[in-house]
Amino acid sequence: MAERPKRRKYKDNPYTLNYIESKNIYVVSFKDIKGHLQNVEVNKEVYQAFDRFELDDLSEMNEYDNHIEHSEIFENTLEVRAKDKPMSLEDSIIQKSTFEELKRAIGMLPEVQKRRIKKYYFDDKTLEEIAKEEKCSKVAIKYSIDNAIKNISKKIKI
Repeated sequence: MAERPKRRKYKDNPYTLNYIESKNIYVVSFKDIKGHLQNVEVNKEVYQAFDRFELDDLSEMNEYDNHIEHSEIFENTLEVRAKDKPMSLEDSIIQKSTFEELKRAIGMLPEVQKRRIKKYYFDDKTLEEIAKEEKCSKVAIKYSIDNAIKNISKKIKI
């Protein structure tokens, strides 16, 4: 018999396919109702149809295993899996009040520091880019931003 690739099958798949190379015959084996093994010789087209059915079953099993939910879904399990988890009301209030404090503290900075903080943190510009725009050294920009951060942290209750 020619070696066929070993495939897993549905538990209710009753047949096995064989090809006997020496005799060039195709055989479908199955157990009858009494549990006796039966071997039926079939032509190549029937053998290929059974083979195709087997491959389709395998494809379906893989689809089920890889892409279909196998457990019960409850609200709490969905919440655990959530990518963007909802924020609690308390956290939302704290975040909003912190944001308001930060906004107020930035507003109280000298104009130069305020402009540089905005460019660096909100416009995502590098120290070099800001220095080039304002025609000064990178060190001066860094010093200005560091001082701005110190001023902000004094004004915000952390």
